Amino acid sequence: MKIDYLQALKRIPEARGAWILHGQEPLLEQNLLDAFRKSWQQQEVERQRYDISSVSDWKNVFNALNSLSLFSQQLAIEVHGNIKPDANGLKQLKSYIQHNETNLLLIVLPKQDSSSLKSAFFQVVEANGVVVALTANYPQDRQRILSAEAEKLEIQLDNDAWQWLMQHHEHNLLAAKNSLMRVRDTFPDQQLIQTEQLYACLQDQSRYTTYDLSDALLEGNLAQSIKIFQYLIAAGEPESLILWTLSKEMRLLMQLFEQPHNALQLGIWKTKVSLYQQALRRLNPQQFLGWSTLLLQVDAAIKGMSNENAQHLIQQAIAELCGKTLFIQ
Repeated sequence: MKIDYLQALKRIPEARGAWILHGQEPLLEQNLLDAFRKSWQQQEVERQRYDISSVSDWKNVFNALNSLSLFSQQLAIEVHGNIKPDANGLKQLKSYIQHNETNLLLIVLPKQDSSSLKSAFFQVVEANGVVVALTANYPQDRQRILSAEAEKLEIQLDNDAWQWLMQHHEHNLLAAKNSLMRVRDTFPDQQLIQTEQLYACLQDQSRYTTYDLSDALLEGNLAQSIKIFQYLIAAGEPESLILWTLSKEMRLLMQLFEQPHNALQLGIWKTKVSLYQQALRRLNPQQFLGWSTLLLQVDAAIKGMSNENAQHLIQQAIAELCGKTLFIQ
């Protein structure tokens, strides 16, 4: 079964079997994962997470699905990565879906190309489970999603304000949500937001954006990257959005290294292909091995799940992308 983001939100409490979330919209992924985790906590469902870096890692996932702890009646397993099961793993996946009644296997993938969406892996889950595309391709879809975010914040935007917000952030839903939060905090007594309030609140954010950070990273300009990062932090840009930018560039570089002739299929803009190719020539592929661990450390620090300094770790990730080493005392 294929459903969209808003339909998925409604189905979370009764989610069982196998689900795939795939796409490149961090706001949609973040919201769904938060909603799943909240639901699991309320229902006292045991949660485990696995990060897939090789096909053999799927063995651990299926072993876990078949072995509940003594204290759990239900299990939810989150799988993150972009490596799909082999033929034997597909057999185990089919068997799990056919015989499962209580557990949930939630597979979180980045954006997939058309051939991947037609693979046996997707077909198995689509036929027996749920596939959610984390996309918002049309303006009306993006406005519906952001309207739900505005409703959570107990604010409304008039028609002109919506048009201004959508144009200001183009297709970046997470940045648009952060702008809604910023305008709510700036004008706490204003329930109906107009263009004037948005402009007054956001005009001072226009010096640098995360897009500028991406360009500086790909150019290998460490000094400029750190300068933009410090500006974004001072301007109130959420660390989670900066992490998403770093994660996106790292993922695209690793994918382009493996598929050097598929830049456009990977979602890289035609005008940016040469930047990514130059970055790959500058970087040592051995660096890629530590990127996933570093991103997990940043994520944990941002969420307060470790004692490490999130901003120090972000600067370390920035240095990695620039092909430099940054030692923080």
